[in-house]
Amino acid sequence: MSESEAWSNEIIQAVRKYALQNAVEYNGEGQAGSVLGRLLSEMKELRPKARELRGLVQLLVDEANEIASLEGVDAVRKLLEDTNPEALHREKQKKRTGLPELPNGIEGEATLRFAPNPNGPLTLGHSRGVVINSELAKINGGRVVLRFDDTDTKVKPPEPTAYAQIEEEYEWISGKKADVVIRASDRMPIYLEYAEKMISEGFGYSCSCTAQSFKTLRDNKDECPCRDNDVSLNLDLWKSMVSGKIPEGEAVIRVKTSLDLPNPALRDWPALRIQHTPHPMVGEKYKVWPLLDFQSAIEDHLQGVTHIVRGKDLMDSTRKQTILYGHFGWDYPETLYWGRVKVLEFGGFSTSGMRMDISEGKYSGWDDPRLPTISSLRKRGFSPEAIREFWLELGLTQKDISIPMQSIEAKNSSTIDSGSERRSFVRGPIEMKIKIPDAVENYVAEVSVPKHPDGTVSGMREWGAISERIYLEGDDIDVVDIRLKGFADVKIVDGVAEVISNERTDRRTIAHWLPLEISREAVLEIPQMDEIRKVSGVIEDYELVEGMVVQLERIGFAKIKEIPNNGAIVMSWLHR
Repeated sequence: MSESEAWSNEIIQAVRKYALQNAVEYNGEGQAGSVLGRLLSEMKELRPKARELRGLVQLLVDEANEIASLEGVDAVRKLLEDTNPEALHREKQKKRTGLPELPNGIEGEATLRFAPNPNGPLTLGHSRGVVINSELAKINGGRVVLRFDDTDTKVKPPEPTAYAQIEEEYEWISGKKADVVIRASDRMPIYLEYAEKMISEGFGYSCSCTAQSFKTLRDNKDECPCRDNDVSLNLDLWKSMVSGKIPEGEAVIRVKTSLDLPNPALRDWPALRIQHTPHPMVGEKYKVWPLLDFQSAIEDHLQGVTHIVRGKDLMDSTRKQTILYGHFGWDYPETLYWGRVKVLEFGGFSTSGMRMDISEGKYSGWDDPRLPTISSLRKRGFSPEAIREFWLELGLTQKDISIPMQSIEAKNSSTIDSGSERRSFVRGPIEMKIKIPDAVENYVAEVSVPKHPDGTVSGMREWGAISERIYLEGDDIDVVDIRLKGFADVKIVDGVAEVISNERTDRRTIAHWLPLEISREAVLEIPQMDEIRKVSGVIEDYELVEGMVVQLERIGFAKIKEIPNNGAIVMSWLHR
């Protein structure tokens, strides 16, 4: 029995369709593996027989390829048009990039939120939340609530200067101001009101158990003794908490849940706790502060948040808040998750840790070039477009991934390259005399080089006539036959660069150089781990302006940090 006789006509025709289609798409070089994949995608019931199908698939793929070889691909296309014309218009599957559709989203009614803790300004990690939420709002004609979750006065107290800085950095990254800006600490009366409502309606209670004793009860699915307090007693205890009569750590307000929940962390979870530490923005006005899961849930409801985007490590927060919403009779927002992204070079940084290091003088400030903060990246010369493109391309994957900083630098390079003028920076410069023998024909002393090799920045850098002395980079000094880029081929003899020709005569090494007349001392500051390495040299002093980003030829991008009246120009390294 032949291969074709072992299968039904329906299967044979399906395989032939995909074999012809594959041969058309790949110019007569169809592949059996691709055809088998398409077949099993259409006829899933055949998957258990994939091994047995390989012979038939290979037979018909060879047949289609042979037709293409003997009669041309157009003959295969004609056969496919006669039998399965719809297969001629197959769209190749594209890798999904960007953002998914909002589940149950309604055009013009989406409300998302970005909710940082203002214990410091935004970091590179925070920028993901800015980009994803603002872009989803833009796509769906919605809005973003910028909410400062600043109700922790003790462990992560807010930094007063961070509020305005975060607002400004949000706008810089997203391209527009947040639609609504809220400080949770300004809305404390609302949270306390809902807490009292929760207690009054019997699904919240005051618990005075120690953390350890409650954990033991919770893990054993046993009730806390405080759970059966009547509402009037819980309200009395609540008022004592709010007035400051109960010391820190002596009581919390818990949300009643089923004690049979599989996850112990969800059972009667804490909603509010006592903190007597003064708040940097509202002082000593409040003695009881909501924990994030309670405060965030209440505020999301009040602001009409329809979709929450959060890390998959916060799935328990979703579960806790869903229970609370059920008590209040509210509908919980749709929730989307992302996995953790670790930037390899900045794996160990946290906002609290950076804040401490800055206070101890390890770093100069939040914009220190060694830190993964938005203020640092911005000062160094990163563009908001590059940051947005990076996060949007990554999308909302739930995979935990580690990426090198080069991934973001590559985005930034493609974004800023076309607008960055070129300049020469000679490291470790060696001064050398240049000699032009009379025998050099058609010698041209003038040097004029483009501001950008592709012409995306118009104009030329006019170096003028080359005189007797130049700077060569230290690494090039030992090469005998070199070409001074944009000028001439030279031979170094006894410390003198003798010009051979303006025209390139061979494939000799291209050297980095500058005429003395347009050279100025410069220092390139390069952040490396806990240090800032300083590289000395001379830079092409042509129309330099503080704050401009240039591409140092053969080196990479840098930002002109300082141009003093006297002394060396200071540059901040960006990336290659």
